Amino acid sequence: MIRYFTEDTTFSLKGKRLISKWLRQVAQDNGHAVGELNYIFCSDPYLLAINQQFLDHDYYTDIITFDNSDDYLLETGKKGVSADIYISVDTVKANGASYGEGFEREMHRVIVHGLLHLVGYDDVTEWKQRRMRAAENRALKRLDAMRAGE
Repeated sequence: MIRYFTEDTTFSLKGKRLISKWLRQVAQDNGHAVGELNYIFCSDPYLLAINQQFLDHDYYTDIITFDNSDDYLLETGKKGVSADIYISVDTVKANGASYGEGFEREMHRVIVHGLLHLVGYDDVTEWKQRRMRAAENRALKRLDAMRAGE
């Protein structure tokens, strides 16, 4: 189950059904299944407080993922992924403009970025960052194709 929430923002994600279908497909493509994913869209101050309280980091970020998966298998036999994924709408908006992606495209990139962490991608080294970016780009192309097929 994939659910979407907001905290301290008026943002509303468009196309939730398609986004959920897309995320389930990305998980499946990576040998996993979605257990329970909660996306919480919030403001910069809200996510900063979470970053300070739980990670002892005193800086703004676009996303924080709390993995709740516990290495369980679903009835399908696939590894299930479950998490609470906090996304700062403010930072995504600024990054989308800065990177020339636009807000919606950057939001989709960040949404799938959280899921990719859960299925085994990391971005702690330059090589892993390139690998993560390639996986994000593949996922975004899949979303584009799904939209075209609607």
